[in-house]
Amino acid sequence: MSENQHLKRQQRIQALLGKAGLQAVALNPGPDLTYFSGLEFHLMERPVLLILPGDGPSVLILPELESAKVDDLPYPIRPFFFNEDPGTWVGIFQAALQEAGLSSGKLGLIPRRLRVLELNYLQSAAPDLEFESAQDLISQMRMIKDGSELAKMGEAVRIAECALTGILSSLKPGQTEKEVAARLVGRLLAQGSDPALPFFPIVSFGENSANPHASPGERVLKEGDLVLIDWGAAYQRYCSDITRVFALGDLHPELDKIALFVAEANTAGREAAKPGVPASAVDRAVRQVISEAGYGDYFTHRTGHGLGGEAHEEPYISEFDQTILKPGMTFTIEPGIYLPGRGGVRIEDDVLITEDGCRSLTELSRELGQLLPDDSMI
Repeated sequence: MSENQHLKRQQRIQALLGKAGLQAVALNPGPDLTYFSGLEFHLMERPVLLILPGDGPSVLILPELESAKVDDLPYPIRPFFFNEDPGTWVGIFQAALQEAGLSSGKLGLIPRRLRVLELNYLQSAAPDLEFESAQDLISQMRMIKDGSELAKMGEAVRIAECALTGILSSLKPGQTEKEVAARLVGRLLAQGSDPALPFFPIVSFGENSANPHASPGERVLKEGDLVLIDWGAAYQRYCSDITRVFALGDLHPELDKIALFVAEANTAGREAAKPGVPASAVDRAVRQVISEAGYGDYFTHRTGHGLGGEAHEEPYISEFDQTILKPGMTFTIEPGIYLPGRGGVRIEDDVLITEDGCRSLTELSRELGQLLPDDSMI
């Protein structure tokens, strides 16, 4: 990323604030703050807040122990440091808000991120300040990925796919879900993933695969099992999120059948995804295949979700999301059929909307992978 990219993003949001009726937007630690500043902080007992005003340099409230992070930034910023005495923190917030011209007016916040901790300091420091959600404003910017972001996502996909293929031949009857998940995490890190994974891998065997968000446990792998693996990597804070399903030996015929239907639905979703159509149209295309196959009641979640600096972000590929797809948007397409007590199949790809359609960033086969009981893979 060029040194000026974060400044350009700050200038772009400044140009949009007035149209949204906001004097500024405030961001606490997380992907939004990093997107606009390149800085990373973790949530802790000490507040951190980046304020992007409608005019002038950004303002950053942070503890003194983090002061080195703002040394030699390639864009102007006005830092306000506080010490370990919480009794002085309201005063620091007051000074920072005054510097940003925010004694009154409307300040945009991100409801999904801002904690009561920071909100209380803002309210105490500026009682006349009004607060409104800036979620849509920020999301509209972040949904369109630039070349640098797409390159990082592509690398996150490559890391994830290499990690999984590196452990498949080692899957053996008697291993637990937890053991396989741990081995996959090790491979992800060895292949170059950021230590902060998008999420801990889902590894579920047999009947557990019917739970879309199962946690790896002590269930052991045995012949005749479905093996569902949902995993991802992060590269320079950008994510991948993939799901593939395998079989150890022969499956019940109905489980083979639903795997075919899910693969067909995945294809329908990728074909429906193109510029100018609403996200809901992709969900309808996927859901139609599964419903016509007689399994509509067993597809229990939306078709997908946006992907980028977070594992889940806008747009959401559901019947309720009317976001018009545009080139540069990235999201998952992940239909599933889940038969309680028996097993489930989900096939998840990461896709990019292009000028004339949709390109899958993920390349692993979508066919039901066959694991042989003698531990070899075909």
